[in-house]
Amino acid sequence: PSPKSFQPDGASEEALRCEIKELKQKDLALDQEIAQLLSEGYSLEELDKHISLLHEYNEIKDAGQMLLGKLAVIRGVTTKQLYPEYDLELSD
Repeated sequence: PSPKSFQPDGASEEALRCEIKELKQKDLALDQEIAQLLSEGYSLEELDKHISLLHEYNEIKDAGQMLLGKLAVIRGVTTKQLYPEYDLELSD
């Protein structure tokens, strides 16, 4: 294929520009949030540890949700119906 075939059309190019602008805004917002946390006395190491723990929590939660889903299929019920049996809140 010619290099011309890889160039986006006008609409795609504009969409990419908008996406880049949004990502730059998110980057700035995250930098400001980090600066705020640092000014409150948090260290980068604490923030990194917190993020790591959140990732671990989410992985464990996803595994639990998957197991609940499989159990629900086996029992022929919805996952929501299993929550009271395991003392779970819908927000869990």
